[in-house]
Amino acid sequence: MNQLIFATGNRHKLEEIRAMLPVNLQLKSFSDIGFTGDIPETETTFEGNALLKARHIYERYGIPCFADDSGLETEALNGAPGVYSSHYAGIEGTIELRSKANMNKLLSELSGKTNRKARFRTVIAYIDANGLEHIFEGIVDGHITEEAVGSEGFGYDPIFTPDGYNVTFAQMTLCEKNLISHRAKAFQKFANALNICAL
Repeated sequence: MNQLIFATGNRHKLEEIRAMLPVNLQLKSFSDIGFTGDIPETETTFEGNALLKARHIYERYGIPCFADDSGLETEALNGAPGVYSSHYAGIEGTIELRSKANMNKLLSELSGKTNRKARFRTVIAYIDANGLEHIFEGIVDGHITEEAVGSEGFGYDPIFTPDGYNVTFAQMTLCEKNLISHRAKAFQKFANALNICAL
């Protein structure tokens, strides 16, 4: 295998996964295959949304591909924002605008709460050349900070500190984050199953 299709339009996710791959493996995104549509994430689970995106591309192009769905789950809010993480505040616009609004809403809802335990979860759905579906999951536990700290990463990274660390994901370099992140853990399982020599 020297090509992989990643069913995403999110450049941040693309950058993270590309950084985990050997140089001889080409990762293609929506723009690379000429896909310009939108795939509504209408399922109520990470698994459902990841499969929905992978199936959409596979059925249209007949190309083996993978998709992911990720989110932040907080214990005090019964798992919220969860599968609705990317649109938690209901704000439209750029990823940066949505991320800031989502973080502000979550910090507001956790205000005054002592239980700030949280976890990031990623589910990768892969459809192979025979149309068989495979699921891989990655989880990293941590807690929500009182305020946003750091300028790296994206999404909720500035308010999430992983267990065993005293810095947020947004204070880590991409290489540091890729050693422990939920997406990295899920992708490593995926890479092992496909015999990809991930970095």
